[in-house]
Amino acid sequence: MWVVGDITVQRIDEVLLPPETGPWLLPGATPEVVNRHDWLVPHFADGGVPRLASHSFAVSAGGSRILVDTGIGDGKQRANPAWHDLRTGYPDRLAAAGFPPESVDLVVLTHLHTDHVGWNTRWADGDWVPTFPHARYLTSRDERDFWSGYDMDQSRRQMFRDSVEPVADAGLLDLVDVPADGVEIAPGVRLVPTPGHTPGHVAVRLTSGTDSAVITGDCVHHPVQLAHPEITSCVDIDPALAESTRRSLLAALADSGTLLLGTHFPPPTGGRVVTGHRGLEFVPA
Repeated sequence: MWVVGDITVQRIDEVLLPPETGPWLLPGATPEVVNRHDWLVPHFADGGVPRLASHSFAVSAGGSRILVDTGIGDGKQRANPAWHDLRTGYPDRLAAAGFPPESVDLVVLTHLHTDHVGWNTRWADGDWVPTFPHARYLTSRDERDFWSGYDMDQSRRQMFRDSVEPVADAGLLDLVDVPADGVEIAPGVRLVPTPGHTPGHVAVRLTSGTDSAVITGDCVHHPVQLAHPEITSCVDIDPALAESTRRSLLAALADSGTLLLGTHFPPPTGGRVVTGHRGLEFVPA
């Protein structure tokens, strides 16, 4: 658990991603590049290969229970073998953290990619139904509008059918306009635009008293990108914009004391951005 003033944050683990995920997702993070930075070992790299994970963040703020991103999901038919028909025990870990599904007030979707919306729904009575029946599911209007007009392949259409459309059909999906300075969705919880990975991607900024934190979503996938913000993801919609967004965010965080919580950073996951000998480094909190 991390404490940000009066706000608490817990990581809800879903699954560690297989070793081949790093070279596929971040092709610029070669062993030669990764091995330049000994601070990545042992938590964030193994044998020059980036380590990645899938998890959510459960946030308690101002009396609201907020879940940031919902992972891959169980029992979903997926083209990626690492995501296909999982059985992870995620709901039990969520309940053990004090966030049983019926207690969640808000679900924030940083963007509408398969590994961020999977637990939006669960299989019940022969259909996909919202996992969090009393929650409002929030995503940016720009994000939803982009995918509504996108020529999707079959696997992405399937993801929308089983993990996004049931939430919309239940009247639980709220589209949020996110201006340049962000928008507050609960006391101390703000969505801020971080486009590039997808057009409507948002990060989540937490502020309480003099403490602050940022939940990255996929504007930063791995700590190696602190030292090499030019490393982009193979699934970035706009790689140049993604890099620009990442550089701006990391410059603002460097040596500020703000807690950075990486949506795909394996444990220990949270830390500070500091200036090192070879660019920025990540120091676990």
